Formats: sequence, C-alpha cells, structure tokens
Amino acid sequence: MHPVRSQLEIYLDGELSANEMQELDSHLRACPTCTADVLGLVQIKRAVHSAGKRYSPSPEFRERIRKSVAAKQGRSPVRLWLAAASAFALLLIAGFVSVSVRQQQLAQQHVFSELADLHVATLASANPVDVVSTDRHTVKPWFQGKIPFTFNLPELQNSEFTLLGGRVAYLGQSPGAELIFQIRKHQISVFIFQDRGGDAFGTGPGPQKAQSFSTESWTENGLRYVVIGDASRDDIRNLAELLKRAAQS
Repeated sequence: MHPVRSQLEIYLDGELSANEMQELDSHLRACPTCTADVLGLVQIKRAVHSAGKRYSPSPEFRERIRKSVAAKQGRSPVRLWLAAASAFALLLIAGFVSVSVRQQQLAQQHVFSELADLHVATLASANPVDVVSTDRHTVKPWFQGKIPFTFNLPELQNSEFTLLGGRVAYLGQSPGAELIFQIRKHQISVFIFQDRGGDAFGTGPGPQKAQSFSTESWTENGLRYVVIGDASRDDIRNLAELLKRAAQS
C-alpha cells in the first residue's frame, strides 16, 4: 500500500501539517487510486453525518431521559452511564439502518431506471429484435449458446399478447434475454437474468413504477424476471402471470 494512503483519513480531518497537506494535494492530483479512496471516505463521512443529524434526539426525548435519570438518582453512576450509552447506541443503530435502507432504495431505482432505458432504446431501434418470430419454439432456441441459462415461454393462443421476438441484453456485465411482446398498440419488454441473490430489484408484490412505465419483478427457478412497458398495470400483471405459469411447467 502506498504510504500516502495511510494518511488519507488524517488528511480529511485536517490534522496534517501545512507542508504535508501540500504534498498530499499534489499526490492526489496525479494518483486516481488515492483520489478514488478519498471520494469513498468522503461519502462514508457524509452518510454518517447525515444519519447523525436525521436521528438526533428530539427535545421531548431528551426530557424523558432527564426525568428518567432524575428519578433514579439512587443508582450508581456506572449504571446510569450504561443506560445513557444504551440509548445512544440505539439511536446510532437506527441511523445506520436508515442509511442502509435508503441506499437499497437508490440501488433499486437505479436498476429499474437502467432497464427502462434499455426498453426505450430497444423500441427506438431500427432493428429492435435480433430474432424476429411470433413462434416461441423459434425464439427460445435462438438464445442457446448466447446466454448462460434457458427459460420457458408461454403459450399465447387465446390471449391478447403477441410475441414479436427477442435479443440479448446486458445489465451491468451480465447477459440476459430481452423479449418483446405486444398487446394492442403497446409493446412490453420482458427481461430475464440470472438471479444473483440479494440484488437491488426488490421483492414488493404487484406492478411497480419505473419512470413512466409499469413494472413487475419476481424470481423463479434461479432466474430474475422483469416485465416493463407503458401498457396498463392489468396488462403487465396478466403477462407476468403467463410467464410464471410457463416457468413452472
């Protein structure tokens, strides 16, 4: 590890001498690795600072603690200190839990936003699908060797949906399938990726919203499904049910 990296936290706290600060400033302008480390430390400090502000004790809470301490003056100072420390620890835990939940929500919004962008880009393309067919027995085999998993497609006879085709899509660096279905004048993307576990898709039941689109997401047989489009929520739900039944067959 570069010796400068051990000084980054002290640098952010402003505890270096003027000469050391100047030398480290010069180093950071030329070292992207240390600059990235500084950025990470700044983000952590901001998150902790924000959590501390958000969950600072209210005047009412402080007053309850004061009355509780005053009513128990007969206790030893050690026990009173432990009680106050426990209350403070609970506040810190609540703050960190809130930050973690917020980060998960932001990650989920980012993933759905990225899939919405893929959906829009596909529909705007002159060649939205690489395999053009309404036959599920043509579309499904086309993906063999192109993605590291297989999946089942529903029988659409006696339904309002039509399969238009599919293409390989990437979320991050993970390859998956994007299938295009049509209902009336609306086109819907169905994304299928390997489920990595603990991902940012969320597990809330029923259709959700991503930008101006309705979405529904679930896991089945180790695969993550995401249905997204500007069709009605009922249409999104109905297509999702067809896909779920096909996956279970």
